[in-house]
Amino acid sequence: MSLLLKLLLAHLIGDFFLQPSSWVKEKEKLALSSPKLYLHALLHGILVLLLLWDWQSALLALLVLLVHLFIDAVKLLFQKKKTRRYWFFIDQAAHFCALLLLSLWWEEQWVLPEVLFTGQSLVLYTAVLALTLPASVTIKTTISKWAPYTEEKENESLQSAGKYIGIMERLFVFIFVVIGQLPAVGFLLAAKSVFRFGDLRESKDRKLTEYILIGTLLSFGMALLLGLLTRHYLF
Repeated sequence: MSLLLKLLLAHLIGDFFLQPSSWVKEKEKLALSSPKLYLHALLHGILVLLLLWDWQSALLALLVLLVHLFIDAVKLLFQKKKTRRYWFFIDQAAHFCALLLLSLWWEEQWVLPEVLFTGQSLVLYTAVLALTLPASVTIKTTISKWAPYTEEKENESLQSAGKYIGIMERLFVFIFVVIGQLPAVGFLLAAKSVFRFGDLRESKDRKLTEYILIGTLLSFGMALLLGLLTRHYLF
């Protein structure tokens, strides 16, 4: 774990603190022809060496350098202007997975598969996934016959904002229940009520109020139920 944290620290420093925006723009413009791409990867290797402070880790630093260069090169080759946001997250996830695997290989601790696929882990994965898109689709389908929105009203809000807000609030509720912090669930519900109160009061639309209330109760109810079941299984 100590090695992984040092590798992640080197990554954060190299990717976010020591990479000027001018480097990013040049890399996106010139792709593999950009010298900044190779300088950026070299910097990551140097940071790993500095943080580990051990010449015996030179091979690990070199591997981090090469893997980082490969991942960044793939991103630059396939990234488009419209997909830049998605590739940012893909790139960061790939870097994290690579550093995790390298740290396990270097320390000869290949216990990750055993940890990832225990009964408790599978319960967590299933519950978390169920509270994302499956829950969103279920709630939307359940209350669709009462939907007061017209196409114009839907276009007034951010695209799919409601779906992502619902997913985040369910995950927060789930986490709070699993760790035994039920008062935090009440605080979250109260905070949402405060933010929604102004909109509902201004709209003076009883159907809209009831629609949102039903959706909120279903969303929180699902998260509470899955959280309690998961906590009961884990503890």
